[in-house]
Formats: sequence, C-alpha cells, structure tokens
Amino acid sequence: MAASGSERGAVELCKGINGLDKVVLRDPRGSTAEVYLYGAHVTSWKNEHGEELLFVSSKAIFKPPKAIRGGIPICFPQFGSNGFLEQHGFARNRFWSIDTDPPPFPTNSKSFIDLILKPSEEDMQKWPHSYEFRLRVALGTGGDLMLTSRIRNTNADGKPFTFTFAYHTYFSVSDISEVRVECLETLDYLDNLQNKERFTEQGDALTFESEVDKIYLSTPTKIAILDHEKKRTFVLRKDGLPDAVVWNPWDKKAKTMADFGDDEYKHMLCVEAAVVEKPITLKPGEEWKGRLELSAVPSSYCSGQLDPQKVLQSS
Repeated sequence: MAASGSERGAVELCKGINGLDKVVLRDPRGSTAEVYLYGAHVTSWKNEHGEELLFVSSKAIFKPPKAIRGGIPICFPQFGSNGFLEQHGFARNRFWSIDTDPPPFPTNSKSFIDLILKPSEEDMQKWPHSYEFRLRVALGTGGDLMLTSRIRNTNADGKPFTFTFAYHTYFSVSDISEVRVECLETLDYLDNLQNKERFTEQGDALTFESEVDKIYLSTPTKIAILDHEKKRTFVLRKDGLPDAVVWNPWDKKAKTMADFGDDEYKHMLCVEAAVVEKPITLKPGEEWKGRLELSAVPSSYCSGQLDPQKVLQSS
C-alpha cells in the first residue's frame, strides 16, 4: 500500500460487507472515506465529527453483479440508458485493481488510493475497445473528497471510441423538502421524465416536491446544495464534466426499487457531475480527465457568500 504517503495508517485495505475488499482513507483531522474495489465505489465520506455525508440505502445489496445503491457509483462507458449497454455501463459492477504504479500525478493529499480498470474479454464483446481507466480517490486536509478519473484509449487497431460518464453522487440530506440547489437556475436541461425534452430552468434555486430526473447542460464548475435543517452546504467543484444530473425518485418510484427503502427518498439527493449531452471521443493514445471535488461547509458561507478562497481553488 505505497499510496499511503508519509501519513502512516492513512490508507488501509480491509474487508467490507459480505467480505468484499475495501480501502479506508483517513485524514489526520478525523475525516474518513471508504472505497470498495467492487465498482471503485465510494460508499462513505465522513467529516471530522464522524457525520456521514453520503447516502447509502439500508437495502443496498453488496453482492456482485448488483451495483451498490448509494455512495458514488461510476457511470462508464455509458450514462443511463443512452446507448446499447446495461444501465449506466459496466464500470460500477466490475472488480477494480489497486494501481501500484500510477503515472505521475500531483497531489496535496497524504491519504489517497489509485485504482485501475481494464477491459475483460466479456466486456470487449459488448464494448470492443481497449482502455485504461485510472481513478484516484483522495481526502484533502480539510476533509474534502476528491475523485479524479483518467481514461485512455489503448486500442491497437487505430479506432477511436466514444463514451458518456457520471459520478452518480448520492448526498445525505436531512429532509429533501428543506433542500435547495443553487447555481443551476436559468440553465437548459433535458427532462428524463418527459422523453428527454429540452426546457429552461425557471426560478431562483431548485427545490423539491416531486420526482425529479433532469440533465442540466453547460453547467458552471461549482454547484451548491443547501441543507437548511442541518445548516450544511455541500459544494461540488468539477472539471471536464460540463453536465449535472439531478435525481430523486420520490415516493412512487422508491416503492418499486427493491434495493431502496420506501421512505429513503426523503433523506437523499443525487447531484451528479457528468458528460451526457456531448459524448467524449478519444483517439488511440488520447486521455480524458474528469475531476470532482466535494466539500461540506457551514451554511453561513453560502447563498452567494461562499468563501472566496475556496472558490479560487476550484480549478
């Protein structure tokens, strides 16, 4: 586990639910993150007070080939049903390896893990392309969670390939009716509940009173989720990920999902940094990078008054 850097014990490989391998990252101040090698799936992100910031369903099935319901599933090489592959592609239900020799990659974090996925013969039959998908999951000194994906086309036959992508992040919220999302107002979106028809968002901020499944287009690099009851704001900073998906199944759909509690929709919201509208095409040897940084700050910083130092670090 050479990835532990100079902070001894910052990275630990251990067994998770049903004996699945997972990596636990610890920041010196007390924040933690857990990543399952199955799906390279972040299933926990806790602040220094031990409060869980991600939502994982109490009914999540930690048993391959089922994807884990909650946390941060990786959607690749297909987002949703936008293609001929299984829903959200196959990266989220494959076993990834620890990348013991990643290419040079600057980091300020002492607590990080590098994972890698390469195609299996079975995957090549469905999606006949050779690639290397490298993911770094890191905990910043302030407890921020950072995910950096690097996808390279390693096809020997000279063929390009095209993909869509998302970090399908499930945030833990106190009460969905008390939550609002800022920085997406006035933007165009595709509504998955209305045959992907295109609309323009009205109003000052997004609030929630029914099922929502929207793909916002050409979104800013920063999005804020304000949880009024917890007086907490999640800030997403993203790079290389122009779209943002907002999803909550609400009550009727929640009841149809076997791995999701009937009332759990009240305590979660997905805001996903994504590439959906304009897929990425890579020629052999080309690499794409998509980065997501999540932080949780007291709400006093928010509503247009985000700490300017934090905003400057969004690059």
